[in-house]
Amino acid sequence: MPHSQITPVQQTAHAPATVVSAKPVVLPAPGRGEDLQVRVSAPATGSDLPAVVFSHGFGWSMNGYAPLADHWAARGFVVVQPTHLDSRTLGIPADDPRTPRIWRFRVEDLTRALDGLDTLEAAVPGLNGRVDHDRVAVAGHSWGAQTASTLLGARVLDADGVPGEDLSDPRVTAGVLLALTGLGDSLTPFAVEHLPFMRPSFTTMTAPALVVAGDSDDSALSTRGPDWFTDAYTYSPGDKSLLTLFGAEHSLGGIPGHEAAETTDESPARVALLQQLTTAFLRGALHPEVTDWRDAVTALEEDPDPLGKVQSK
Repeated sequence: MPHSQITPVQQTAHAPATVVSAKPVVLPAPGRGEDLQVRVSAPATGSDLPAVVFSHGFGWSMNGYAPLADHWAARGFVVVQPTHLDSRTLGIPADDPRTPRIWRFRVEDLTRALDGLDTLEAAVPGLNGRVDHDRVAVAGHSWGAQTASTLLGARVLDADGVPGEDLSDPRVTAGVLLALTGLGDSLTPFAVEHLPFMRPSFTTMTAPALVVAGDSDDSALSTRGPDWFTDAYTYSPGDKSLLTLFGAEHSLGGIPGHEAAETTDESPARVALLQQLTTAFLRGALHPEVTDWRDAVTALEEDPDPLGKVQSK
């Protein structure tokens, strides 16, 4: 039986006071070698709740990214967090025969979570019947952002530069892509050899998305600088927004978790801004009649000492 947890959350204008979560909810995954473990978090009250399927960064698990997952759940979203095969909690060695396809298993994890949304919904006490299956977004950080981007229409180029299989999912309405790696034409030799799937094409990524990049995120995988993380915005079709966070490195101020070892640029203020803007974007993308996103962007533009800037196309 999954473990259920009830977490009190500070009340805001949009937030219920309590988040309920269940983990692990296990979905059968034939051919994967491990069944898929998922954490589901949701507000304790409310109906017609939209869902956000979140893909974690390399090595993380369903237990990470509480600053975002808990915040979104407290403000009306059902947050679904699968644990991918690269998670440190699974301890799969680098020479495992599944390793070359882990990027594909990651994508399949997200689609499996969407396929199993009824099961996931039923696993959380009191959630059954309260999820709006027609309002679904994906989100992810770092490798998880690349994983999520494929459901929005991004493709992986093969060695000859030919786009691979279309893995987009029509059930997904929008996405939030955090520290998403850029094009593969500037990869370091290590990345070329070991990470051949890091050759995306964004020309078919047509679904609305918020791309978030830190202007101090300088990756060892690319010979370019922080602008590499803006490629998804630059090279995708319109209906995209780019949030550039000033001074942010790859963890964007600490979104993987409070005091996480990966956080080299800890900034509660930056995380709070990211919480606010991603929530506003998701609310506006999944409920077009809502003005939260426009209002949040206006507030940022009028801030005399802003922590970032937003561009849209």
